[in-house]
Amino acid sequence: MSVFVVALTGGVASGKSAVERRFEALGIHAYDADVAARAVVEPGSEALAEVARSFGPEALDADGRLDRAAMRQRVFDDPTARATLESILHPRIRTWLRDAAAADRGPYCILSIPLLVENREHYAWVDRVLVVDAPESVRIERLTRRDGIDAGLAAKMIQAQASREQRLAIADDVIVNDGDEAALDAKVAALDRRYRELAA
Repeated sequence: MSVFVVALTGGVASGKSAVERRFEALGIHAYDADVAARAVVEPGSEALAEVARSFGPEALDADGRLDRAAMRQRVFDDPTARATLESILHPRIRTWLRDAAAADRGPYCILSIPLLVENREHYAWVDRVLVVDAPESVRIERLTRRDGIDAGLAAKMIQAQASREQRLAIADDVIVNDGDEAALDAKVAALDRRYRELAA
């Protein structure tokens, strides 16, 4: 692949989306695994048919779309169901992201991948890994404010993901986002310059 690719990741409420928006404001395309996850199960897609075959018609809503809330509930407490769903979706998400990156004509592009640590071997082809990092206490505070949940549930959500240490272990670059969001502007601008140089 000729385009220079930066994989962006970070735990829940670390500020990944805020970083992604700032790269986009600098003219860089960001392709998001969450967007890919929706795109690959559009009505009529092979993936949606496979989900319906594996999980039955109750996996779909009245409009024939994937019933995300029902599926989330279904896989949350059932590791086997989750593994089945991931085996259907993840390879297609990876292909979608790889195709998007291959077609990109910018100086470089960003792939936003929340579960990068868990799937690192499948993304060996990316050039850099950028981790957005924030202390757990800051992330709990953001989650309780953003999602209106209590600190206990926020801590559980954080613990369900890869650890901060695991994310930092795969990082080429780290943005620490523990303060005001405006502080991200200079950090992203500095990395943008660096990535443009590396891509050239």
